[in-house]
Amino acid sequence: MHSCEIHFVLNGNFFCQELNAYFSGCQSCSLDGEWICFHHHSFSSLTFESVRKEQTFELQDVTIGIGFHWERKENQQFRGNLKFIVEQNMLCAINSLSIEDYLESVISSEMSATSSLELLKAHAVISRSWATKPISASLSECCCDNSSCHIKWYERDAHVNFDVCADDHCQRYQGITRIGSNTLVKQAIEQTRGEVLTYNGEICDARFSKSCGGATELFENCWADEHYDYLTAISDTSTDILPDLTIEENAEKFIKSSPTSFCNTNDKAILSQVLNNYDQETADFYRWRVHYTNNELSALIQKKSGIDFGKIIDLVPLKRGTSARIVRLKIVGTKRTLEVGKELEIRKWLSESHLYSSAFVVEKDTNHNFTLIGAGWGHGVGLCQIGAAVMAHQGYDYKSILQHYFRGAKVEKRW
Repeated sequence: MHSCEIHFVLNGNFFCQELNAYFSGCQSCSLDGEWICFHHHSFSSLTFESVRKEQTFELQDVTIGIGFHWERKENQQFRGNLKFIVEQNMLCAINSLSIEDYLESVISSEMSATSSLELLKAHAVISRSWATKPISASLSECCCDNSSCHIKWYERDAHVNFDVCADDHCQRYQGITRIGSNTLVKQAIEQTRGEVLTYNGEICDARFSKSCGGATELFENCWADEHYDYLTAISDTSTDILPDLTIEENAEKFIKSSPTSFCNTNDKAILSQVLNNYDQETADFYRWRVHYTNNELSALIQKKSGIDFGKIIDLVPLKRGTSARIVRLKIVGTKRTLEVGKELEIRKWLSESHLYSSAFVVEKDTNHNFTLIGAGWGHGVGLCQIGAAVMAHQGYDYKSILQHYFRGAKVEKRW
């Protein structure tokens, strides 16, 4: 959480190291230049330690879904310790806790706590794997930017002062707000305690998204140019028959149809396992359409890119990935032509928040108004959350679900 002023509630006595005193109840701290102001004192950092494990604290007006169509504010409850630092000229709230307590929240935040046990166990393993995998030294935001192309991707190691953020950039972490009294999440954590996904002895970079759209994507088409054998292209079916979706003709046919796949479901009971209340505001995710008049699209792209293309004449896919997601897109305007990538940057430029995915085909009318016909929700790499929910409903256990999405990987108990 970043803000110039943060209001919080300490439910019980918390020990403040800097003041050598205990605090409870409603509190607030504010930013004054490079200093944190609290109770008429100034600090470079400020820490509150919980006295008992069951104690909680509340952060008020936390923004979730930053930049996405479901962005909103809510109050959130947390266990563990609370620390404030100054980062990027803002107050930053950091929650310190054990990995297993963290996972309990992540799973409840990413999906409903009433999900099936096998689905929750699968997610526990990949979330634990992702959070504990050593982070490479590569740049967090990498780009190739010149007069002809703008290629950018966003990586998880964008954080210097903490391990992972609480929003969709990393894994959703919304404290204990959504855990409730359901015991299945605790069972999933306990029954997989210490288990991670490995490949050739190394912990996997276990990515996941809401809906692959029927086919999964390669890591290198979304992030750094690194290939992982366990993040291969698969059909989200039991047959593994997948056309070459890097070919434009095949991609168009695939996207404009609605092929059978695990994640192709309208079963509300299953979807409610994966989609939290605000996620369920998204009605169409397996196949979807977005319409823009030429004026709307031209203004949108200028606003999101900061580049004046003039009137948009065409959007031309130059490179597609294995799931038909566009990796490089040529934007043709009356004033400028530019190549943009990778998939998330394309989604950012073509929506006020984020386009559901970059797996889309473009249709134009005679007035250069545009319709984007798309497939899937998210980057499509690794586990498909909706597909995994359907697999669990059909009787697959968590190891079979993981083997489907992470080929050649195995579940290994590390601690």
